[in-house]
Amino acid sequence: MSLKAFAAKIFANRIAQKTKKWVDNPIQTQNKVFRGLISTAQNTQFGKDHDFVGIHSHDDFVQRVPIRDYEEIKDYVGKIIAGANDVLWPGKPLYFAKTSGTTSGAKYIPITKESIKHQVEASRNAILNYIHETGHANFVDGKMIFLQGSPELEEKGGIKFGRLSGISAHYVPNYLQKNRLPSWETNCIEDWETKVDKIVEETEKENMTVIAGIPSWVQMYFEKLYTKSGKKVGELFKEFQLFIYGGVNYEPYQAKFENLIGRKVDSIELFPASEGFFAYQDSQREKGMLLLLDSGIFYEFIKADEFFDESPKRLTISEVELNVDYAMIISTNAGLWAYNIGDTVRFISKDPYKIMVSGRIKHFISAFGEHVIAKEVEEALKLAVDGTDALVNEFTVAPQTSPENGELPYHEWFIEFERMPSDMPQFSRIMEESMKKQNSYYYDLIAGNILQPLKITMIKPGGFQDYMKSLGKLGGQNKVQRLSNDRKVADGLEAFKIS
Repeated sequence: MSLKAFAAKIFANRIAQKTKKWVDNPIQTQNKVFRGLISTAQNTQFGKDHDFVGIHSHDDFVQRVPIRDYEEIKDYVGKIIAGANDVLWPGKPLYFAKTSGTTSGAKYIPITKESIKHQVEASRNAILNYIHETGHANFVDGKMIFLQGSPELEEKGGIKFGRLSGISAHYVPNYLQKNRLPSWETNCIEDWETKVDKIVEETEKENMTVIAGIPSWVQMYFEKLYTKSGKKVGELFKEFQLFIYGGVNYEPYQAKFENLIGRKVDSIELFPASEGFFAYQDSQREKGMLLLLDSGIFYEFIKADEFFDESPKRLTISEVELNVDYAMIISTNAGLWAYNIGDTVRFISKDPYKIMVSGRIKHFISAFGEHVIAKEVEEALKLAVDGTDALVNEFTVAPQTSPENGELPYHEWFIEFERMPSDMPQFSRIMEESMKKQNSYYYDLIAGNILQPLKITMIKPGGFQDYMKSLGKLGGQNKVQRLSNDRKVADGLEAFKIS
């Protein structure tokens, strides 16, 4: 074992002991975070506007601070960009993370010196936790690649602007810099396809041990490696041990990845966002991610099926239930207050508090009252892939409310197959049965002849990448929307269908 691997094990043990302290005291930890956030921000403009001095409990906070999305903090952000201090958090942010907004164009999410510290620590601790649990540390001697956006940042008024992944690239610790790929110059390439070609060129002959990124874009990298070398990724990189991912559910991609790699590798799921780093997978033996309760974030939860009510109940960590979908609301040391990040989560454990991401509060299908969420369609597709010989690259689902020829409406699944199932009817049946089993509303609509069973529309090879490229959203942190309640994505895929 190398000196670096030995040191990593010692450090991992120390961090595990530190983590255990707050894991064993979750309620007290969150109360402490809450009090610290309110106290620190009392004299900001937002704190004065919402009488933070008078907040002594969660009930006080609920009465004074309504739930907001980006549109409702946009004016505060605008004042910071214009040069004002002490607006959402004391001083000024170090960065604005630029993200794509659905209604407001680009969004600019503040990142402060306090919040970036927690972002960096969470990324590090996810890997150290893996070392502590498994005892595997030799990978630290190999090369590591993080598929991410350009690290080049703009600057205005002393604040730097860029993509979160590009900002994070500035915080790779010194002891990993020699192991890190691709080169800075390659990372700065904006065109995603050109960038991945260059990454293949730089990494093909290296000893890659860790590969990280959003699954759909790592898949592109793996495919290009195979095309160029003619070898499976696991054969090309014989010591490739760990795949780190976040942003989307890995399960729909897993069969395709194992085929591309040629063997199984360990993986770590992360739940990072521009708004904060919320959770990471803490066990190779169990599903779910450990919710980070001591990272400058105070969490509230609203039952997803009550979210659009006039006054939904806002729950703290002590009030959540298992296996219920919640919209996650955050208040942070970056100056976000009762902020709706748009994701829904489901608790699968309360000792410790572990979650899985179940979907997006705005991404669902309920054109007929069925309330279908991302987790359900992902599970249905996984079962179909596991139960047949199919491999799937990408997919999305939309309602077809007005089919031709007087047919009953249905859910239309747009699927790009890497390998089509030899028995397509069986593939469809497995998905249909899974949807009916998971969602009683969907079952009733099928049984009552309101809907007919789902239909599959095949997308040509590379069609989803071409679609994302047409939107200017190829690569980086961009992801294909899993499902929608309208035909906007479906219409956009029209040009990429197989006739």
